[in-house]
Amino acid sequence: MRIVFAGTPEVAVPALDALADSRHELVGVVTRPDAPAGRGRRLVASPVALRAEELGVPVLKPEHPRDPDFQAQLRELEPDACPVVAYGALLPQSALDIPRHGWVNLHFSVLPHWRGAAPVQHSLWAGDEVTGATTFRIVKELDAGPTFGVMTERIRPTDTAGDLLERLAEGGAGLLVTTIDGIEDGTLEARPQPAEGVTFAPKIAVDDARIDWTEPAVAVDRRIRACTPAPGAWSTHDEQRIKVGPVVVTDEQLAPGTLEVRKNEVLVGTGTTAVRLGEVKAFGKKQMPAADWARGVRLPSGTRFGAE
Repeated sequence: MRIVFAGTPEVAVPALDALADSRHELVGVVTRPDAPAGRGRRLVASPVALRAEELGVPVLKPEHPRDPDFQAQLRELEPDACPVVAYGALLPQSALDIPRHGWVNLHFSVLPHWRGAAPVQHSLWAGDEVTGATTFRIVKELDAGPTFGVMTERIRPTDTAGDLLERLAEGGAGLLVTTIDGIEDGTLEARPQPAEGVTFAPKIAVDDARIDWTEPAVAVDRRIRACTPAPGAWSTHDEQRIKVGPVVVTDEQLAPGTLEVRKNEVLVGTGTTAVRLGEVKAFGKKQMPAADWARGVRLPSGTRFGAE
């Protein structure tokens, strides 16, 4: 089957590699346009674009998939199906209609749970014990199309969004190839999603990642892991934003937001028990163990995060 893959970030690369190694003919890749990155804000190609170039596959970078020129180029490639992983743009019906088997998306949740841009983060934040990935045919309604296949993955107690997404990307790559195989063979039938149990996972903004130290320790832990590595959980000290990495829940007692500095550790109070800080990143500094940061700024015990 002739396929055109659509994806943009690093998490989409395992699926691109798996499809390139499959029995199908990868005739093109669609990705988002080059974007500014780094201190110099130079335009940089997406990870998917870079990998496609290494594979020698033609790359299309439309400003928007509704662009007539892009749709004409896509038609010229004559795809039978367009597998998708984290492409990052809404597809108009005129684009959805081009491949005869449609656009087949790999979504990192067990649908209909967590439709939207940040399913892995919301699953962690909600305290789910199991998540997974689903392949489905894209329709105009957000992540609501009929499904082909599913895989599940147990969430580990120390998982960050980055950890979990990496495992789902690897496992989901195989699921996507199996789905495209089944569509070609006629052995897979798309089934409508259940009407019950729909939940949504909108993009997590930087403001959402601000830690509320009055929450219970378990909620603080979940927020931080869900926001690691992006957008990064944070609090403030001395009117500067401090990014906070994953923490360890303890059975010690401290007032919410209050820090206790010890020789080799730093505790912070929450609405229940204190948590032990792991690594932190102060503005303009490198990420470092919390105890090293506390020594460097001569942080006294009793200081409160966000007190300013």
